[in-house]
Amino acid sequence: MSLLNIISKFVAVLAVVALASCGDGAYAQGDIAISGVWARPSVAKNGAAYLTLTNKGSGADALLSASSPVAGKVEIHDMEMDGTIMRMRKLDRLVLPAGETVAAVPGGTHIMLMGLNAPLVEGTAFQMRLTFEKAGEIEISVPVRQAPE
Repeated sequence: MSLLNIISKFVAVLAVVALASCGDGAYAQGDIAISGVWARPSVAKNGAAYLTLTNKGSGADALLSASSPVAGKVEIHDMEMDGTIMRMRKLDRLVLPAGETVAAVPGGTHIMLMGLNAPLVEGTAFQMRLTFEKAGEIEISVPVRQAPE
C-alpha cells in the first residue's frame, strides 16, 4: 500500500469521526442527524434511551437496530394505549421519512435496554451503536440524567 493510500484512508477515518460527533450530544452521518440523546437512571434490570432522529435526505431511511455493551439486549420499542392499558411492542424498524424528524420520547417510541449489566447512574454515560438502513452505523454516547423539562 502506498503512502498516499494510507494517508487517504487516514483522512477518510478522521472525516467519519468528525461527522459522527458534532459536539453538544449531536451526531450526523449521511443524511441522518441525531440530537437530544439521553437515558434516565435505572432502578431495575431494564432501562430506556431517548433521542431525536432527523432525515435530511430526499429518500426514506430506517433505524434497523441498536446495541450497547451495557445491556444484554437492545430493541426499538413503541408504546401505545389499548383502551386504558399502555402496551409496549418491539419494532423491527423505525422508518425515518425523507425530510422529517422522529423523536423517541418517554411514553412513546424509545430504545429499550434489557438485562442491564449494572444500573444506569445519573451523571455517567454509555456507548450505543445505531444501525440505519442507508446511513450505516453511528456510534453515540448516551448521557444518563433525569428527564429534561
